[in-house]
Amino acid sequence: QVQLVESGGGLVQPGGSLRLSCAASGSIFSIVAMGWYRQAPGKQRELVAGITSGGSTNYADSVKGRFTISRDNAKNTVYLQMNSLKPEDTAVYYCNADPTPWFRWGQGTQVTVSS
Repeated sequence: QVQLVESGGGLVQPGGSLRLSCAASGSIFSIVAMGWYRQAPGKQRELVAGITSGGSTNYADSVKGRFTISRDNAKNTVYLQMNSLKPEDTAVYYCNADPTPWFRWGQGTQVTVSS
């Protein structure tokens, strides 16, 4: 059973940056494509960035050029570097498998972008 623990969220001003981390347990992490998802209040959860086991990445149009996903398979960790943050990026951020999030969801990490 893979467990996911997200961290790194917080309150940041518009234009600021945050780096999220997702630590995963389990030996299969290195062979699974992973993604960062987010859910804003009153909205459905959406995939914002994905990375294959080999390091190929894809991004939602809303974050392209501002967010960077990466992974360290030796540490079973996936990261999301978020730059030029906007108020509309405010959400709870989760990691999970991509494109089908078949792991049990973690608790997520809250990102709030506000002045």
